[in-house]
Amino acid sequence: MNNPTKTIIVIGVLLVAAVGATLYFANPGDTLPEGFAQGNGRIEAEQIEIAPTLAGRVGQVMASEGSLVAPDDVLVVMDTDELSAALDRAEAEVALARQSKAEAQAVVIQRESEQRRAKHELDRATALLASDNMSETVFEARETAFLVADAVLGAARARVATADSSIAAAEAEARRIGEQIKDSSLVAPAAGRVLYRLAEPGEVVGAGAPILTLLSLEKVYMDVFLPAREAGLLRIGAEARIVLDALPDYAIPATVSFVSPEAQFTPKQVETVSEREQLVFRVRVRIPQELIMGRIEHVKTGLRGVAYVRLDRQSDWPEAFERRIPPELFE
Repeated sequence: MNNPTKTIIVIGVLLVAAVGATLYFANPGDTLPEGFAQGNGRIEAEQIEIAPTLAGRVGQVMASEGSLVAPDDVLVVMDTDELSAALDRAEAEVALARQSKAEAQAVVIQRESEQRRAKHELDRATALLASDNMSETVFEARETAFLVADAVLGAARARVATADSSIAAAEAEARRIGEQIKDSSLVAPAAGRVLYRLAEPGEVVGAGAPILTLLSLEKVYMDVFLPAREAGLLRIGAEARIVLDALPDYAIPATVSFVSPEAQFTPKQVETVSEREQLVFRVRVRIPQELIMGRIEHVKTGLRGVAYVRLDRQSDWPEAFERRIPPELFE
């Protein structure tokens, strides 16, 4: 056999293998072995609303639709002019309360001196009255003077305690406003992609009104719907594979992270009418975070495909499901 003939045979074998693999993924229902189940779905990710805790004016929006963001990236800065003015006032109230306390403490020192003098005079009057060298009228005057001095001292000490409370309240108000200023910088809680930009700088938004909608690319999954006979055999953590329509020759490893405890009618987005008429259980198949983070720039939600789950631990995955996406495909 000459070399051209050998080359043609080799190419033919390779084409048959490639077509066979594609047909296997495209129509797995005919060849899927026992111990496995499948369902149609699309790649999804958890959505995170980036919203202020207080109503206010948007100062800056740092991200646009489609932007990739990392955890703790500042995405939105709210206008803080009013809050800064309020913080200045609160800090001034703190200083005033501390000054009032200092004045109250000075008054306490003065009243303590007066109370000691009145006590000394009362002690002398008590001794003189006992030796009949002072009239009861004078003694009662000295006693009254001491009681008054003691009461005035108590009032002065109470004003110090009131000043302490005023300081604590003013400091708490300053901290509260400071936290509001800190919360005016809205950061990304997780790595993700900006799905929607809903407000622009200068717009006034309400408390809790979203400014950006972020797709968390740390939690990427596919929801499929399986009949009870298959969902009942599934366990949380079971191995799964996802084959995307865009990459039909490769399988993405995944795990079952959720099985609904309640049956439902198959949602309308499931393609065939016969499948939509039966009761099914929603099953979530999640792609490992480390796999996502390694290719985060290429992750896109909405891609359709098929998820395959292993119902029986003893069943071996067919060889076609062990082909991983090569890294060079995304270079």
